[in-house]
Amino acid sequence: MSGDPAPRYVLRRVTPSESVINDRRYEADDPRHVVACVYDAEADVEVVWLRDLQLATRYPTASEVLAAVAQAKDPSRATRPIVIPSRPPLLAN
Repeated sequence: MSGDPAPRYVLRRVTPSESVINDRRYEADDPRHVVACVYDAEADVEVVWLRDLQLATRYPTASEVLAAVAQAKDPSRATRPIVIPSRPPLLAN
């Protein structure tokens, strides 16, 4: 048996100034395979999201974009439900 499973999201360099983030859960010919396009800017990178992710469009590095996608899609980041104390209804006067 191997150790950790392969990561779901990978960063792949397309040109010297452009990368894409791929979702390995989908085949390469599936439109959902490409999650985002990452372009090198002057001091940081710009991101064009191809999926509906509510994430920033600028990051310091492409690897930080990859980390943000992995964190946003990680099912373990869910929190326990917030307990709302139950109280009897107020009496109408």
